[in-house]
Formats: sequence, C-alpha cells, structure tokens
Amino acid sequence: MDQADLFGQPEFPVHGVAGVDEAGRGPLAGAVYAAAVMLDPGRPIQGLADSKVLKAARREALAEEIKAASLAWCIASATVQEIDSLNILRATLLAMQRAVQGLGLAPQVALVDGNQAPQLACSVQTVIKGDARVPAISAASILAKTARDSDLLRLHSLYPQYAFDQHKGYGTALHLERLRAHGPCPEHRRSFAPIKAFGLVS
Repeated sequence: MDQADLFGQPEFPVHGVAGVDEAGRGPLAGAVYAAAVMLDPGRPIQGLADSKVLKAARREALAEEIKAASLAWCIASATVQEIDSLNILRATLLAMQRAVQGLGLAPQVALVDGNQAPQLACSVQTVIKGDARVPAISAASILAKTARDSDLLRLHSLYPQYAFDQHKGYGTALHLERLRAHGPCPEHRRSFAPIKAFGLVS
C-alpha cells in the first residue's frame, strides 16, 4: 500500500481504520503511552492536529470530543520497568499493541505514526509525520499526550521535588538540576544515558 492509497482513494473501508500514536519516548521519567482511535466518519471532529502544536487547553478539549465522538478508542502504556527491561522502542511498540487490542472493535488496518510498526492482528501501515497528516493518528496523538501529561501530574504529587508538572519528565535544565539535588526516584528510567551520566545508578 503506497502513500497515494492512504491519502487519495483508500483501499480499505474508512470504518476499519485505527490511528495509532505514542507519547513519551524521549523523557527521562514516567511510562510511555500510546493510543488507538477509530474515528466515526459521521461525526467529524474539527481541529485535529499533531498534539505537539496544540495548546494544553485545546488538547484537553479535543481529547474529550475524541472520546465522545469516536467509534472506539483506547489508551495504554508501558511502565518504567518495562522500558528499562525491554528498551524504549520495544516498550513503545508494546504500548501500541495494548492500545489496539483494547479498542473493542477490530480494525482492518492500523495507521501508525512514524516508521516503526508494532505486530498486530490487522494490517499495519506506518506514516511518516502521520500525526500531522492523518486525522485518526492526530486523534491518537492527542489522547496519548493528554493521558501522559495527566500521569505526570500524578507523579508530581508523589515527588514534588522534581517539578514533573513543569517539564513532564523531559531532560530540561530544571529537571537535571533537580536530579543532581535529589537523585532519581522510582519513576526515572535507569536505562537512559542521561540518568547514568550523573552516576546516580550503578
């Protein structure tokens, strides 16, 4: 299946398409999230876009609309322990598998953002920059991002010394400063080089 098939005349029924995307591959802490969404052609959602270009309030509003208007949706994750034992790529693909398996409807094809595809029971097509080009992937991007951001607020309540509410686990100057001061917490990814570089773990 080539790109023209995806964005011209698709070879599959629109009801059978699931968009899949992840959030949180790059951060130094927290789970990696993935979402799968099957949009309802009869209930179009205006304003779908790559979650990274949307303001937080708009993402949250769209997430609620996606949940209400979609044929099916599911958000899943892979834990920090799974990230450290499997590596981040495999953990991300595992989260994607869990999201698609949790849809409740069986898609005929999964359109996955990027160039790495999870093993699924249905046909899989990767789409570079799909979160900006394919509405179902944009919707999945928004659900994954808002779910992970919410989880990082939970982590902030448990470990306020790291300011997870501000940097969401990414390796910002503030986060690295707090790591130097406090060392890692159980939600930091021990397998990630920036954590090891501080000599905080053996």
